Amino acid sequence: MFAARRLTTSIPRALSQRALFHNTAPAFVQKGDSIPDLEVLVENSPGNKLNLAKELKGKGVIIGVPAAFSPACSSSHIPGFIKHPKLKEAGQVFVVAVNDPFVTKAWGVSLDPTGESGIRFLGDPSGKFSDALDVSFDSTAIFGNQRSKRYALLVEDGKVKEAFVEPDNTGLKVSAAENVLG
Repeated sequence: MFAARRLTTSIPRALSQRALFHNTAPAFVQKGDSIPDLEVLVENSPGNKLNLAKELKGKGVIIGVPAAFSPACSSSHIPGFIKHPKLKEAGQVFVVAVNDPFVTKAWGVSLDPTGESGIRFLGDPSGKFSDALDVSFDSTAIFGNQRSKRYALLVEDGKVKEAFVEPDNTGLKVSAAENVLG
């Protein structure tokens, strides 16, 4: 009897956790917001900290992903930017993932082995940059921790010129290269 009751109560919990993965409040970075002035992002190694508010000069793009090496990020989202004909016109381009710098470095090499695209792959291991943009969501049911929504930000002079944030956190429509770069 106890086992049957336990089974029926765990099903709704699993469903509710999956719902959290796809449904969070639509509060996030907006047009006109400043890029967070934080030295929490890392490039290639833990000692190479980066502050995008200071690093990104003029115009550029910040692309946020839930996870390096995840299927949609690796097969279409980031390759869409790498192959886009207007990428060079976009300015500096950074990909930010809630991963450590070793993972983001390996991911960048796997997607762009020659580095020809010029895209830089950054880790946000603590998730603080994503939190500051208000694009974090509870993905413990899938990834085991907080992750970043999938997004792309067009940036000019330290301010968000346009924000493309996926309403379901992980979809790949709003933040796709063809929508962001034209």
